[in-house]
Amino acid sequence: MFGIIRPCRHRLSERLHADWVAHLCGLCLTLRDEHGQLARVVTNYDGLIISALVEAQTPRADRRRDAGPCPLRGMRSTSVARGEGAQLAAAVSLVLAAAKVGDHVEDRDGAFGRRPVAAAARRVAARWAAQGGRTGGRVGFDTAVLTEAVDRQGELERAMRLGDSALLATEPAELAAAAAFARTAELAGRPGNAAPLAEAGRLFGRAAHLLDAVEDHAADAAAGAWNPLHATGTDLAEARRLCDDAVLGVELALREAEFAEPALVHALLVHELRQAVRRAFGHGQQPPPGWIGPGPTPQQYPHQHPQGFAPPGPVPPPGAPGPAGPDGPDGPDGPDGPESLHGKGGGCWVPKFAVPPKKRNFFFGCAVASYMCCTCQFCCRDPYPGPWSGNPAATGGCDGGDCDCDCCDCCSCCDCTC
Repeated sequence: MFGIIRPCRHRLSERLHADWVAHLCGLCLTLRDEHGQLARVVTNYDGLIISALVEAQTPRADRRRDAGPCPLRGMRSTSVARGEGAQLAAAVSLVLAAAKVGDHVEDRDGAFGRRPVAAAARRVAARWAAQGGRTGGRVGFDTAVLTEAVDRQGELERAMRLGDSALLATEPAELAAAAAFARTAELAGRPGNAAPLAEAGRLFGRAAHLLDAVEDHAADAAAGAWNPLHATGTDLAEARRLCDDAVLGVELALREAEFAEPALVHALLVHELRQAVRRAFGHGQQPPPGWIGPGPTPQQYPHQHPQGFAPPGPVPPPGAPGPAGPDGPDGPDGPDGPESLHGKGGGCWVPKFAVPPKKRNFFFGCAVASYMCCTCQFCCRDPYPGPWSGNPAATGGCDGGDCDCDCCDCCSCCDCTC
C-alpha cells in the first residue's frame, strides 16, 4: 500500500475510521474479484479517495455490501464499499501502479536495474495497465488520460531546466487526478460537482507530486537521480509554499461541491492532506535516526527531517540511553526501543526486527506482505515490522512513528461536515 494520505485512527472518529476501512477493503476486494489475488498488491491509500468521493455524493445504502472475515481486520466481518466507485478506484490504482513500476524500471532502482527483474516488471506493469483499462471502461472512464499523462511525464522532465517552475513537472499528475475526481461526480449523478471536483483533483495531484519529490529529496540527491526540486533549483521553502497553496485550494474547491455525507472526504482531503504536508517537511512527530519505537514526544526531540530540519543538539546513537520524557524513560534502551525489539521474531513470525530497519524493494516487500498476511501477523503481532519499510507498526494503530497523535482532532471530536 502506498500514498500520501495515511490516516491514523487517533485522528479519525470511530465512525470515520470504519468508513475509511470500508473503502480500503472495498478497493482490495474489487481488485481481487476482477483481476485475481496478485492485483491486490496495488491497493493504495490515495486510490480509495475515489471510492470515498463517489459514496459521499450518493446515499450510502446503495454503495455497500457485506464482506467475510479477513486477517487484516482481525478476522471480523464488515460492510465494504462496492459498485462503480470501487471499480473506478481499482482502475486508477492499477494504472498508477503500472506507472510506478515503469518509473522504477526506467530509473533502474535497486533490483530493477537487473535485466531479468526489469523484464518481469515490464510485463506486470503492462498487464496492470490493461486490466485498469478494462475496469475503467466498465464505468465509462477512459484510462488513456492517465497513461498519456504518464507518457508526457518523461518528456517534461527531460525538457526542464534550472530556473523553471517546479509546477511544470506536476502538470501530468494534475490532469490525471482531475479527470478521476471529475468522473466521480458523473457516477454519482451530480454533474454540477464535476468542475469543483476536477479543480480539487488537479490541486491534489499537484500536492501529491510535490510531496513525493520532497520525501525523495535527500535520497535522490545522494543517488544522483532526477528530482523536480533539484532540476529546477526549487528550495524547500518554496516547495512548502506551493504545497500549502494546493491544500488550501483543495479545501476551497470542496466547498463548491454538494455532498450527501461530506465528513470522510473532508477529513481525508483537508485534515489528512495537511498532515501529509507536515509529515513530509518534518513538522510532524519524527523519530531520531535509529529509533524504531512509537516515536518520542516533541519535548524529547525537536522536529527533524533529512532535508535539513536537524535538531540543535546531538542525537543519541542507537543503543544509547534516551532522555526521560513526561511518562518516564522511553529512549532507545526503554521498553519500546531498539534494544528490546532488535532480533525479535522467529517461528512463523518472520521477518525479525532489525536496527536500523531493513528496507525492501517493491516486489520483495509484496512477497513479505503476503506471507505476513497469511500468518495473521498484521492482526496478531503487535508491533509488526513493515513489509517494505521495516519500521515497527502497531496493530490497528499508529505506524512506525508516522502518526502525530497530538494533531488537530477536529474530525474525531465533532465529525465535522464543513
